[in-house]
Amino acid sequence: MPVQRADARRNYGLLLAVAKEEIAAHGPEASLEQIARTAGVGSATLRRHFPSRRALLEAVFRERVETLCAHARELTGRPDTRAALLEWLSAIVADAATIRGLATALTLDPTLDGDVAHEYCCSAQLTEAGEPLVRRAADDGALAPGVTVADLLTLITGIALATEHRPDAAAEADRLLGLAVAGVSPLRG
Repeated sequence: MPVQRADARRNYGLLLAVAKEEIAAHGPEASLEQIARTAGVGSATLRRHFPSRRALLEAVFRERVETLCAHARELTGRPDTRAALLEWLSAIVADAATIRGLATALTLDPTLDGDVAHEYCCSAQLTEAGEPLVRRAADDGALAPGVTVADLLTLITGIALATEHRPDAAAEADRLLGLAVAGVSPLRG
């Protein structure tokens, strides 16, 4: 990747900061033109850095997703594989329900963005990070046969999307996750 000029790095940082604020205020459908205007650059500059809304959303949430991935890696060695998996899923659902736009970013399908290549994909990163947790829980019999990390991420993003506008979104999302978990990973007696 070629080294960016100082003004290009500055524009990228400014656009990203403005995008974070706009998405927090207006959700994932925040106006790209307004983001460019507020950053003091033209739409072409925004599109040069973020060729699609998806690329912008992934950049906005990269840090948070990387933290969730690191959390999955920390939990992988825990002896109670069910508890480790549930702790990670609870962390994701809490963030996705309370950080406006994150759940939408997690639902984006990388195959639907035409010719635009992405160096980073929120859902792919989480899938890769969560795979060892799911595999260990399945090997221990703590997860229903056939349940995949993609299934679980789809489930929790659905819960997050359904609860993100509720007064106590994190608590409601966690409650619904508990109901769903009883179906995919019942407690062993």
